[in-house]
Amino acid sequence: MEETGFLTVEKIDGKSTVTRCFSKYPLKLIIPNKAGSSTTDAVWVFSLSYGGGIVSGDRVVVGLSVGDGCTVALTTQASTKVYKSVDSKCSEQVLEAKVGRNALLAVIPDPVTCFSAAIYSQKQVFRISSDSNLVVVDWITSGRHESGEKWDFVFYKSSNNIFLDGGEPLFVDSVLLEQTSTTSVAERMKDYQVVAMVIILGPKLKHLQDLIQSEVEHMMTGNFRPTKVQKMSSESSANGPSRPPIFASCSSFGAKAGVVVRLLSTTTEAVYAFLRHHLSGLEQFLGAPPYRR
Repeated sequence: MEETGFLTVEKIDGKSTVTRCFSKYPLKLIIPNKAGSSTTDAVWVFSLSYGGGIVSGDRVVVGLSVGDGCTVALTTQASTKVYKSVDSKCSEQVLEAKVGRNALLAVIPDPVTCFSAAIYSQKQVFRISSDSNLVVVDWITSGRHESGEKWDFVFYKSSNNIFLDGGEPLFVDSVLLEQTSTTSVAERMKDYQVVAMVIILGPKLKHLQDLIQSEVEHMMTGNFRPTKVQKMSSESSANGPSRPPIFASCSSFGAKAGVVVRLLSTTTEAVYAFLRHHLSGLEQFLGAPPYRR
């Protein structure tokens, strides 16, 4: 599989340092000098697409190696736009990442936005050690609302796989959204405009895992246990109970080595707010809070 980009980060004189960086069309990797606090040892990498998006038939393959004890944040400057498919060609993105011992990789992009008639597939594979630390945010919006598009793409698939040393699978997950002859994606999604997933893994992030599990449980308690006033209002409503603007679930995996949070939201802004709040604890490692802009 020919790579369109590769990045290696290693410890040089006790500091996380980029020792190799390569990218070619349609990918561009940018490593700013100042993305976080100068007192924090972290490398920030921005992934960009020429032309502002992924066109029909594009294939972006990125390799990433995070050395022992290093910290890397991989992000974007805006949503990843996937343009309409021509001749049923699929646009693809693949990330193959290796995370060393006691290292931290945070994959914190903006959402994928598939235009009408787009066909898109994404696969991310992470190979880690038992004490590696990993944060992955993977999310998609319904499309260009201002153009009247809502879940109007043809096909979307996103896979996230995590393997331990030796190839033992720790986490295997796929999300598939596809138009069918019986029901459209829009009909199945109702009023919801965003699907998101957050993975938090590793001993450095145990406090963050515990906190997000507790807060998600507290946040959703009111939706599943309505008050007496809510019950009366629901019973009197001709359309039944109203849907909450955001649904969230949280569960552990890998003998509680990590947690996965799944989100369904009526607005992109609500998910941004969720991520800013619940991932703010990463600032101590990255030198800046994710999604601060």
